[in-house]
Amino acid sequence: MADARILLVDDERLVRRSMEKTLFRAGFDVDTAEDVSGGLALFEEALEDEEEGPFDIAILDLNMPNFEGVEDANAGLKLLSKLLELDDDLPVVVLTAFDEVERAKEAVKRGARAYFVKGREAELLDIVNDILDESE
Repeated sequence: MADARILLVDDERLVRRSMEKTLFRAGFDVDTAEDVSGGLALFEEALEDEEEGPFDIAILDLNMPNFEGVEDANAGLKLLSKLLELDDDLPVVVLTAFDEVERAKEAVKRGARAYFVKGREAELLDIVNDILDESE
């Protein structure tokens, strides 16, 4: 499902750009946001977009600015909840740093399909493809 539409939300510009390039080269249509407010806005716009339609999967960082613009270790969890309220079938992958694995597991308990430790983009592609294949 290489033509799938992906929402990528991460406040680290270089990380976001690297993942975006990797996903784009694999044939995915990728929209990015640097914080939860931007990510939620893109998601809501996509739900209304009759031409392109909604996102097929979302990839969210855990630690980034929250809805008030303040750095928040749980901002990604808050966005996860909002997105699943709007689309309870949305597959979500949570991005985490190595030392946040327990929090990423909490995200899976809250509805994320998987978590991914940043820095291994090839593995991210495998996770995304596996989830999209399951969703077909």
